[in-house]
Amino acid sequence: MARPRASDYDDKRRMILDRSAELFAAHSYDRASMSMIAEACGVSKALLYHYYRDKEELLFDVIRFHLEELLEAVEAVDLHLPPQERLQALAAALLEAYRDADAEHKVQINNLSLLSPERQAEVKGLERELVRLFADAIVAVAPELRGSKFLKPVTMSLFGMLNWHYLWFRPNGPLSRKDYAALATRLVVEGVKGLAKRERSKIRAAE
Repeated sequence: MARPRASDYDDKRRMILDRSAELFAAHSYDRASMSMIAEACGVSKALLYHYYRDKEELLFDVIRFHLEELLEAVEAVDLHLPPQERLQALAAALLEAYRDADAEHKVQINNLSLLSPERQAEVKGLERELVRLFADAIVAVAPELRGSKFLKPVTMSLFGMLNWHYLWFRPNGPLSRKDYAALATRLVVEGVKGLAKRERSKIRAAE
């Protein structure tokens, strides 16, 4: 008969994931042992293994849960907003979801490749869905980019601005997360409008 779950099972699992993310980010995945994780969580190794059978399973859930929370945040944005407002709202939602998640974000960037191919495929599917939501919003701003060779580079450039903000952003700095979302969006919108105008000119010249 299966052992019943404790009433606080989910809370303890989340605590384990939070501490694991911090250790993986601070000491690297390779150096953070199950013993270190158990000590950081204030639990025995036996109890830790009750929740996770090995370190890769822990890594997988750290990344998967992080991406699921990012998706949940951006999927809550009203898709009926005017195009530029929609893109800005997506950027702001993503940056807000990154709040207090620097460790998880670093682990995703640095350690995803250490997962098994099957687990990589699952989390990359979540990443692709995030990218699709932003790409669709960019196309709404500049329909000429639909199906063009520029759509992916523009989309990933916006992600680059948002994903690496943790290296320099300070909560008490001159820009709030919302301010930076507006700035990043404006740079992309003005850039893609200029790009679309240039592409239209090329098409007219070729006719």
